Amino acid sequence: MKENEIAAIVVAAAIEVHRTLGGPGLLEVVYEEALAFELESRGLTVIRQKAVPLMYKSKRLASDLRLDLLISDLVIVECKATTTYNSLFEAQALTYLRLCDLRLALVVNFGERQVRQGIHRVVNGLQE
Repeated sequence: MKENEIAAIVVAAAIEVHRTLGGPGLLEVVYEEALAFELESRGLTVIRQKAVPLMYKSKRLASDLRLDLLISDLVIVECKATTTYNSLFEAQALTYLRLCDLRLALVVNFGERQVRQGIHRVVNGLQE
């Protein structure tokens, strides 16, 4: 399965999670756990809070990067639950993509009244 196919499943799953949980108002971790469950039930491999080692020059830093969700080793999903979206979330996702040598991330803000409005694609060299 390719990145865009996975992304379509993530979008549908995020809408289902948002609808089932009653929309915005819960903590980010609740949406993350529910989304992981929904994606696994749709046959995708999901790793929650994936630790990614960080290097600075030749030194490994003590703090690892933590991805909210890594889907099928191809797509990063960052879950948010805020009423005020910040474009910094997309910059963060792009940095994660570069550090992991991946091509697609989705920032999903469950804090939106309609979650579809809160889904942002971030690409790193992916042909759309």
